[in-house]
Amino acid sequence: MASLNVGNLGEYLREQRRSAQLSLRQLADAAGVSNPYLSQIERGLRKPSAEVLQQVAKALRISAETLYVRAGILDAERDRDEVETRAVLLADPTLNERQKQVLLQIYESFRKENGFEIGTVDEDAPKNAQGRADAQDTPVRGPRTAGGSDADPQQAAG
Repeated sequence: MASLNVGNLGEYLREQRRSAQLSLRQLADAAGVSNPYLSQIERGLRKPSAEVLQQVAKALRISAETLYVRAGILDAERDRDEVETRAVLLADPTLNERQKQVLLQIYESFRKENGFEIGTVDEDAPKNAQGRADAQDTPVRGPRTAGGSDADPQQAAG
């Protein structure tokens, strides 16, 4: 696993908290973590778990994936554009939650159509009739041919 870059994460969290006009105590309460623990994360003294980062992201209304990248949990090069695009959509204060989810669904469908799979499924994403997020049901694929069909792995290897 990649080493955690908690200094960079802490600075980023502080910036996000201030831009959301939240005190340290308010964010800690909203995220369900202690005030001293959150302070230590912001100062780069603690390495939060993915679960804590998810709680903080939800409280800040930002993408958990962005925090995972900042913390070194996700590879920064992997799907950076996707993570940043999702973060921008989720952080837009002019959109309501339903509009954000619809935009994310459209974005993800275009990525799938172009041969790119979604790395993670948001727990808050709308579910299908079986109660599962649709992206979970899709097998991971490689690149597509010019005609739009899946590339044959045997031909690609040979």
